[in-house]
Amino acid sequence: MSIGIKTPRSSWSETLIVVVEALAIAMFVRIFLYQPFNIPSGSMKETLLVGDYLFVSKLSYGYSKFSFPFSPNLFSGRIFSSEPKRGDVAVFKLPRDNTTDYIKRVIGLPGDEIQMKNGQLFINGQAVPKVRDGSFTTREDGRERTIPVYDETLPNGVKYKVLDSDPDGPYDNTGIYKVPPGHYFMMGDNRDNSTDSRVQNAVGYVPYENFIGRAEIIFFSAKVDEPGALRWWSPWTWPFDIRWDRFFHIIR
Repeated sequence: MSIGIKTPRSSWSETLIVVVEALAIAMFVRIFLYQPFNIPSGSMKETLLVGDYLFVSKLSYGYSKFSFPFSPNLFSGRIFSSEPKRGDVAVFKLPRDNTTDYIKRVIGLPGDEIQMKNGQLFINGQAVPKVRDGSFTTREDGRERTIPVYDETLPNGVKYKVLDSDPDGPYDNTGIYKVPPGHYFMMGDNRDNSTDSRVQNAVGYVPYENFIGRAEIIFFSAKVDEPGALRWWSPWTWPFDIRWDRFFHIIR
């Protein structure tokens, strides 16, 4: 009977193969299934906070050239497509440069008419119900402030919270936006602190092709814009700087 003995070289080779396979699987998941994103601004408060890290499902809307790193011009339009639903929180490429990643909520579908009147959202002439639901304390421009929170309920039943920090904000009263075919109207939940489709020369209507995926779940969150912000240089403080209650939070 002979007993096989692994040499250091064969052991190193097997380890390298395992590492390469793991990287290949991770790359496949990142390119075709789920892509991680982090939240750098407060435009989606209180749904998403600065310092949230989340997974975005690319399967939700299928694939366009913007679904892949560096947006290679392999094909036009989308394949294996499924259209965004009203109320989805979605990541897309900013139409102005087709490079910058934005995350907002789908409010208007192709053909819809969208308008804001006195801070209330109207879709196709019908007011979207907006009911006060407490307050939210946040930090903006270096100071804390308490902002009214409202529940909004879209025509398809999707319910979410919005912040209304200014009763007469610059985009609380608008004309009617007519969403073109193949485009969507996107808005941030932090209504008075969001550059979105209401600002036509900055975001405007978002082409279907520009969608990357639907935000699904928060997998990590840390304070980065408030007292007790995560201090990377002092690991012993991390347990107090991390928002443990936001881990595995489903995004709605």
